[in-house]
Amino acid sequence: MYITSSLLSRLTSLLFAMIFAIPAFAATEPLSAIKGKVVTGDGTPAAYVAVQIKEKNRGTLTNEKGEFVFRRMQPGHYTLQVILMGYKTVTQEVDVVQDEITSITIQLEASDKQLQEVIVNGARNKYTAEAVSNSLRLKTPLLELPQNIQVISANLMADQQVFDIVDGVTRNISGATRYGHWDNQYANIRMRGSKIPAFRNGMNIEASWGPTSEDAAMIERIEFVKGPAGFMLANGEPGGFYNVVTKKPTGVTKGSANISMGSFSTYRAALDFDGKLSKDGKLLYRLNVAGQQKDFHTKYNYSNRYLFAPVLKYLVDDRTSVTLEYSFQASKYLANGNYSFSPKKLADEGIGNDFFYGDPSLEPGRLRDHSIYLYLDHQLNEKWQAHAQVAYFNFSMVANSVWAGSMEENGDMERYFSIGDEAGENRFAQMSLSGEEYTGSIRHRILAGVDMGNKKFWGDFRQLHPSIKLPNAAVFNVYNPSYGIHFDSIPAIDRSQSVRTRAGWTGYASVQNYVSAYAQDELAFFNNSLRLSLGVRFTHAETVGKTKTAGISDDMVTPRVGLSYSIDRSTSVYALYDQSFVPVPGLDSNLIPFKPVNGKDLEVGVKKEWFNGRWVTSASAYRISRENAVVALGIKDSRGNNVSEQLGETLTKGVEVDVNGEILPGFNVNLNYAFTDSKVSEDAPGDPNKKVGNVTPNTAAHITNAWLNYRIGSGALTGFGITGGLQWQAERYMGTTKVANMPNYFRVDGGIGYQRGKYNVSLLVNNLLDDRALLTAASFSNGIYSYIVEPRRNFRMTIGYQF
Repeated sequence: MYITSSLLSRLTSLLFAMIFAIPAFAATEPLSAIKGKVVTGDGTPAAYVAVQIKEKNRGTLTNEKGEFVFRRMQPGHYTLQVILMGYKTVTQEVDVVQDEITSITIQLEASDKQLQEVIVNGARNKYTAEAVSNSLRLKTPLLELPQNIQVISANLMADQQVFDIVDGVTRNISGATRYGHWDNQYANIRMRGSKIPAFRNGMNIEASWGPTSEDAAMIERIEFVKGPAGFMLANGEPGGFYNVVTKKPTGVTKGSANISMGSFSTYRAALDFDGKLSKDGKLLYRLNVAGQQKDFHTKYNYSNRYLFAPVLKYLVDDRTSVTLEYSFQASKYLANGNYSFSPKKLADEGIGNDFFYGDPSLEPGRLRDHSIYLYLDHQLNEKWQAHAQVAYFNFSMVANSVWAGSMEENGDMERYFSIGDEAGENRFAQMSLSGEEYTGSIRHRILAGVDMGNKKFWGDFRQLHPSIKLPNAAVFNVYNPSYGIHFDSIPAIDRSQSVRTRAGWTGYASVQNYVSAYAQDELAFFNNSLRLSLGVRFTHAETVGKTKTAGISDDMVTPRVGLSYSIDRSTSVYALYDQSFVPVPGLDSNLIPFKPVNGKDLEVGVKKEWFNGRWVTSASAYRISRENAVVALGIKDSRGNNVSEQLGETLTKGVEVDVNGEILPGFNVNLNYAFTDSKVSEDAPGDPNKKVGNVTPNTAAHITNAWLNYRIGSGALTGFGITGGLQWQAERYMGTTKVANMPNYFRVDGGIGYQRGKYNVSLLVNNLLDDRALLTAASFSNGIYSYIVEPRRNFRMTIGYQF
């Protein structure tokens, strides 16, 4: 990454100013202490459990995270005892050393009599979260944060039998939808009027088309952050982002195995191992592996996926840990999408749901995705923590594709043949410092740090043949498709040069760099009843262009102000103002570089926990202005690159409501609704096509989702459960139009399950009503409608075992 000396000086000065503005760290080392955590057999934290020291008749309760501490301990040998109804009494010996903190983990074991009831009840509150992950850096509970952040738990994904992030996870978040191109591999999620970037473990890994959708076996949770989030990254979409948190070692020895099968020749196996590699418990590991064969509802198309994801964590001492994480995802597929094409309309009844636009004669595509993370965490003292992480991503795709070139009214379609190779390398580094200090009665929760990133992408998507023919020069017809392209008609692909070399001639060769420094202070007043968040981020972002004109360099300062007030212990209201920007690579049709997208968000909301946090509701209203949004024109230049233009300004307003948690014993729900009004509010200067009032493309005005799960916790039917949900989207828009031009979307799913001891089995039927649901659509200027329909009624069945 190239950084000028003046820029480096500015960044260094800013970082030093932030650090020296932080109150001095407490210098006094803690006395001898016992610090620990109590967990159940599956690694779940045991909250509010009594822990006693037998020799001293001294006790304490664990907090909501299962953690406890005994301070000011004298050196010696002690016996800790934990007694909890439904579990066997656990004792653990501990040796305390002078002026050292002894850390332990106590794992509870269910009694034989209560084992079944404990396992069933352990599934309660499985849809709620009290805090964000460490990768979002914030130490404030979700209830007190001045922002709408929703969390999808691994339990919810398991109930929905989700195989990867493409597999319908957006149904769990108000206002989130998935759309578009290459849907078999990439998520492409929209929220609050714009496509939102993908994060993984707190790093922005958004690529030109990707990233590769994460397999569910590697996911611990998914966090959707609504609106700009200057505490993470300023150069991101104002609609927000989603953060995939991968599984890490817990220090508790456990594991699971799941076998799944279903419609369209779906077969899947996933293994999860978690435990210790050393007797002293300092070296921990986590290993997730998965393999999947899945055909699609479209003829001939398929996608085979594999995952290998090991993690090692070394506890240097009770304050410092080092974690190394690697993941490898691979897939082989025939076509990277399940599109239909029509000359007449969307969801054309004359075209079968199993329509396939490709051909079995084509070579399958192959994708390889590697990622490596290295984390360093250090507890400076009881108040301050330091975190650093670096990551390297390397992905490649070798593929070909066909696409609609032209179409007649009778359905005759010319298909052109293209190469579809790409490669990418991403490098990231983050360092942060967080802690708490007091000035009088005012608490300061401080966060400061630096982010750096370098993204490189190469793609070769050249058209190699304008029209591939069937035998006897027959024309492919969408109303009566036939397959079997003769191999002599398929152009040979010359890959003697690497994709990096081939990409240089096209528009698909890009280099993006960014460096940013940030600081945030959350001030708490009146015994933490009122909280004021003040933050600022400086970002330098640059895009390396092929010419001086095409090069882009931006320096941005983006402020952030948030206010949150606790009406009582379970209710809070908040207001937020935040800014963001998105560097836009490329040139418009007049060879003028695109301006960065600028976003401003004003948001208010209310959050409430019910019945001691068993279920949670949140409601928010927002207004986002987004200047210089880029919209594809649906045409290509002489080199085959997509031609786009920038709008003047879009204004997105909306209301979102989310409900999740355990409404009644054993009855968990996830409900959400969103109203989105996203329109062009100002035309771009000099644009002769007036667009003010047009709706932002790929927007749904109304989105409603529900997912319900009930499991019987006692009696003869203990362990039996039912589950199901619905999805509804209305007033949907494709292209820039003033009139809703897509059919409404409606789908109902349902299933049953049984859990006994360490075994479980579940059956889920998707699209119970057997509707023909239109997932997404796009219209080209030559009059061809392209769209994706979901499968008709289909099922999945999973058998699992925990050990």
